[in-house]
Amino acid sequence: MTQPDTAPPSADAGDDTPRPAAGDATAPPAHFKRIRSFVLRAGRTTVAQQKAIDALGARYVLPYRPQALDFAQAFGRHAPVVMEIGFGMGDATAGIAQARPEENFLCCEVHTPGVGALLKRMQDGGIDNIRIVQHDAVEVLQHMVPPASLAGVHIFFPDPWHKKRHHKRRLIQPDFVAALVPRLAPGGYIHCATDWEEYAHQMRDVLQAHAELVNLGQLPEGFAQRPWYRPVTKFEQRGLRLGHGVWDVLFQRPQSGQA
Repeated sequence: MTQPDTAPPSADAGDDTPRPAAGDATAPPAHFKRIRSFVLRAGRTTVAQQKAIDALGARYVLPYRPQALDFAQAFGRHAPVVMEIGFGMGDATAGIAQARPEENFLCCEVHTPGVGALLKRMQDGGIDNIRIVQHDAVEVLQHMVPPASLAGVHIFFPDPWHKKRHHKRRLIQPDFVAALVPRLAPGGYIHCATDWEEYAHQMRDVLQAHAELVNLGQLPEGFAQRPWYRPVTKFEQRGLRLGHGVWDVLFQRPQSGQA
């Protein structure tokens, strides 16, 4: 599969939407402090997106603060919380939230057009179980997500940084996973998806190497069948028509005493 030299788009976004890059969440090494979970790109916010921000932003966009978030207060109810890192233009995010109304979704995206697009989808679909933090997801994870508080984490189509010299910028690395796992509640899961095969193997290997994670994948080479809740996006459909593969990687932090 051929990828451009610039950061490619996320699966549920247009060509102007970045994928998450690399980072760490707690006590990061010095080199991680210079890496964010996103790539800055210019993008124009449409009139409809801005109207959605103006109408709904105060209710659904949470300010970034370096303090633990009270999920029940933020969502107005007690429910399991799933964190999504980098939602692009939000079509997959909205679909998942509609399909799983019994859960809350804490979604991070830095780009205003994507935030506006998701808010518009929430408005059109009557979706109330999403809250957005328009900030670097690595810092949100580090400062706002309490230990053992997440039922799951979604990282769909992050930037593959396909050139070998750029692999250190990838999000799924041992330091990041070591910071992420303590935020998972027992029984919580990490679900990654990518259209870059070599990165899929790295994701699998990095997660497999963490002592507190169990691979739930049943397909050859330890990959997972696409779960029912993850929609096939337009970007993914186009790639599949061109013969490109998509790999889902699914790991779980077991319950205490669970093998």
